[in-house]
Amino acid sequence: MSNVSITFQNTDDARFLVEAIVEDNPGAVVSVMPALTKIDCADRLSIRRETIENKLGRPFDLQELQLSLITLAGNVDEDDESFTLAWKTGAPHRHS
Repeated sequence: MSNVSITFQNTDDARFLVEAIVEDNPGAVVSVMPALTKIDCADRLSIRRETIENKLGRPFDLQELQLSLITLAGNVDEDDESFTLAWKTGAPHRHS
């Protein structure tokens, strides 16, 4: 099992993204640094639009992730509802 990760600039919106990711991925490990926040997760990490919208209190297009994104590690599988990082390609989405 290998870790996947995503790193965001420390912006107001990114704070809500991190909260949503941790809620949807209980095994996620968050490392906060002065200018960025890195989230590591074993094997897979899923970001759900619905959870982000609940945190932000407004509609959210998952492509808005790009505004705060610094880097990521893992293969990306995305649609309108979720953004998933995993090393196995074609892995099914994890919707809880």
